[in-house]
This record gives sequence, structure tokens and C-alpha cells, in this order.
Amino acid sequence: MHNPMDLRGRAFLVTGASSGIGRETAILLSRLGARLALVGRSTTRLEETRAALEGDGHEMAPFDLCNGDDIPSWLKGIASRMGTLDGLVHAAGIQNLLPLKIIESRDVHSMMQVNVTAAVLLAKGYRQKGVHSERGSIVLLSSIRGIVGEAGLSLYSASKGAVMALTRSLALELAHENIRVNNVAPAYVQTPMFDAARNQMGREQFEKLVAAHPLGIGRPLDVAYAIAYLLGDTGAWVTGTTLVVDGGYRHDNGV
Repeated sequence: MHNPMDLRGRAFLVTGASSGIGRETAILLSRLGARLALVGRSTTRLEETRAALEGDGHEMAPFDLCNGDDIPSWLKGIASRMGTLDGLVHAAGIQNLLPLKIIESRDVHSMMQVNVTAAVLLAKGYRQKGVHSERGSIVLLSSIRGIVGEAGLSLYSASKGAVMALTRSLALELAHENIRVNNVAPAYVQTPMFDAARNQMGREQFEKLVAAHPLGIGRPLDVAYAIAYLLGDTGAWVTGTTLVVDGGYRHDNGV
């Protein structure tokens, strides 16, 4: 019986693979039969992810995505070793609670550099001949915060809203190259980033946050399933979309 989520014989690159959603995505894709190129800044943490993968042929590719102009040639090198990539997942990102009164231009730059600029240059690198397979797929990570605002997260919301707009335009530009582009917009998920945000909240605020998710706070695996759907044959006729994975998040709960 044909399994449309069978990824045997396919190769994918995952940024942010050292923890959280990126790590869980890499693990899931390996269980579906794929080979992975794991991207992150910490070799030690990438090794931990590599140890959790199933199958063979995986590669660690430590890289700082702030070195944006180097991304295209770096991707060429990965493809020369692994073969053409069937997909790319940009799960790396940063989130800081920054009230407007303390925001400086450097904060804007650093937030956009990883969340948006790196996404643009990863797409540019992926579309190169010899890097993507005949039917490629790019999945970017946005956030429910790109749709629903929150005080203190203006920069983060702006960056994730930009990812959604970027997705729509890239999908049109790359369609003739048989590259699909989509993004997944999670609400709050149990990741190190979530733990850091929780530590900045009071008890009442955190309780409201939890209550705003009728299905509870998400797991990284919940988001990884959505990413795998978009990468596999299951998503073959999907491009330019934002797939919201939010546990029924209600933004009217005062969070």
C-alpha cells in the first residue's frame, strides 16, 4: 500500500536542528525514512540530535545563519556531498520580549536577520541548480504571532508576519521551478524558547496563556507532523499557504 508520507530515498535540510521544533522535525523525518542535514550553531547539541535519528546517511552542518551571504555556496557544498535536497525546513529563530520603549535598531536587525533574512537567502540558495531535486519543497516557521499581536512582541510578530508574506511571494516565483513554499504558524509550544518566555511571566499571565489553548500547550512533535505533511506527497498540491497549528488558540483571553 502506498504511504504518501514515506520519505525513503529523500534528503532534507533542517535549520534549528539542535533543539525544539527543529530537532523534533529532524527526528520525525528520519523515522519516515529521510536523510537529514542538521543545521545549528552548537556542534554538541547537533550531535545529540544526530544520536536520536533513525537510519544512515545523515550529516551535521554547523553554521551561523547570520552569515547570510555565505548561505548559497554553503548549500551547494551540502548538496555536493548528500545529493540534491528534496526539501528545506527553516526552524531556526529567535524571540525576545521587548517592549517598544527599550527597542533599539540593533534589536530590529538581529531579529530580522535570523527570522527573515536567513529565510530569504536559504530560499535563494536552495533554488540553485544542483541543490534542489526535481520537486522541491521549502517550509518556513512563522508563528500565530504573525497573525495575532501581543504586547512586548512587536518585533517578533513583525518578523513572523514577514515570513508569511515572503511565503506567498516565493511560492509564485518558484512554482515554475517546481519548488513549493509554505509556512507553519504554531501557537505556544513546549520548547526552550517557550521556557524562556515563561520565566518572564507572572503566574496569572502564564495561567491565562495556558487557558488560551483549548487543546493545551503544543508539543514540538505536533508542529513536526504539520511540517512532514507539507514536505511529503501529502502536500504535493499545496503552496503559498500558512498552516496554522495552534491548539485552538483564543487570542481574546487577555494574553
